[in-house]
Amino acid sequence: MKKNRFPKLNSFPAFPAIAVALIASAVSSCKSVDYYEPPTVYNKRGKSVFAPPGMVYVPSGTVVYKSAADGERKVSLSPFFMDATEVTNYQYREFVNWVADSIAVTDILQDEKYFLKPKAKKSKRGSANVASAPGKVIDWSKVRNRGKLPLWQNPDPTIQTKLLDAKLIIEQDGKNVLNKDIVKYGYSFRHSAGPNADKYLKEVVSVIPETDVWANDFPNSQVDIMSENYYQTRSFDHYPVVGVTWLQARAFAHWRGKAHGHLIARNNSLKTYQLSYNLPSEAQWQYAAAGSADPNDTAAVSKNSLLTFKDKKSKKEKLLVNFKQGEGDYTQDGSTFTLPVKTYAPNSFGLYNMNGNVSEWTLDAFSASAIEFVHDLNPVLQYDADENAPAAMKRKVVRGGSWKDSGQSLDIETRNYELQDKPHSYIGFRCVMPAVEMITDQVRTRKASELAEGKGKKGKKSEPKISKKKSNKESNKAI
Repeated sequence: MKKNRFPKLNSFPAFPAIAVALIASAVSSCKSVDYYEPPTVYNKRGKSVFAPPGMVYVPSGTVVYKSAADGERKVSLSPFFMDATEVTNYQYREFVNWVADSIAVTDILQDEKYFLKPKAKKSKRGSANVASAPGKVIDWSKVRNRGKLPLWQNPDPTIQTKLLDAKLIIEQDGKNVLNKDIVKYGYSFRHSAGPNADKYLKEVVSVIPETDVWANDFPNSQVDIMSENYYQTRSFDHYPVVGVTWLQARAFAHWRGKAHGHLIARNNSLKTYQLSYNLPSEAQWQYAAAGSADPNDTAAVSKNSLLTFKDKKSKKEKLLVNFKQGEGDYTQDGSTFTLPVKTYAPNSFGLYNMNGNVSEWTLDAFSASAIEFVHDLNPVLQYDADENAPAAMKRKVVRGGSWKDSGQSLDIETRNYELQDKPHSYIGFRCVMPAVEMITDQVRTRKASELAEGKGKKGKKSEPKISKKKSNKESNKAI
């Protein structure tokens, strides 16, 4: 006869009295903290999330990729934050000044007054001993206060002499200007594709924009006023920065995440997340420009992507877009060149000048067959080409018509490209950041009776009544 392999109940080892008491205490405490009962789901009040400064919330939705050769394909996008405007001259100069001042402080001046004093650790007896800071950290309040000149422009002759000797600044046309061969920003990132795919490498980028792009783009044209004033002069502070390459735009986005991290830390809905700035993907740009979550609603897409107004004098509809109206006709939209970034009116997502003013860099590498390669969820086609790569591998997608482009380029589906290291007077950029998915009314928890009945007594959809006490109690439960 086989013996019973299962032990008798009284054969389990006896628990110590203290352990039994602890288990009993834990069980009794589950009355207030239920680890096995998640709270019910309620939709978020409002239609948006508090966005970082200068950005707007773009909800999740769908966009249609179209190609003359490959037809069309729908793709979905999770929500994201996007700059309401193109990055301005003023904003980009802050980046350049930060890089220049960092080099001046750490590599040239090396003055202790510009660094934070290391905090001393206290021993168990309360006496201070070893410094806790492993390296020097710049005290930016000592380098430059808000509204004051950057350190590299400090008129102190001692500082200017040191910076000139180190060639951080050079004399040009009787003025001291930054040396673009030295003012470079270095950062590391994982290459998505290309010869260094999946490797973390350091990218070093010269950050000063090319001011001669106006003359280079328009030979045999008098554009000296733009070349000599557009980037440097305060009257152009809030115009879109141009003369910036794709590489420089990505460097700016990386710096912005480091320099403005404190702004995210103050945002209660975002501070617990790991978020970073980047260039928008081609799909994000097209979806944001459409201004509608439903690509099938062609009327809404047409209305939001190309805003119009009725002129009181002519009684005609005019586009609220900065573009070239015809051969030799640049002025009928209100400007010959670019316009301030908050000109005209925003689309339904709150975004200004998604078409016209300047074209914009996107994150994607250009391929005529991109529709075949990308995923149908948050698609992006990335290829990180090095400086020695063939020109065809350096192509990056540019979207949106500019101030010098005809109306044909204003279609949100029109694609173009430029080499990643080639700046122009008509290409700028804006940044994006991932956003948290909002809980909508569609997914909130419902009672079975609601689903069965469908409607209340008076023909209205029945909504569960949730008392403040109950909702607070459930929200305080530990999951």
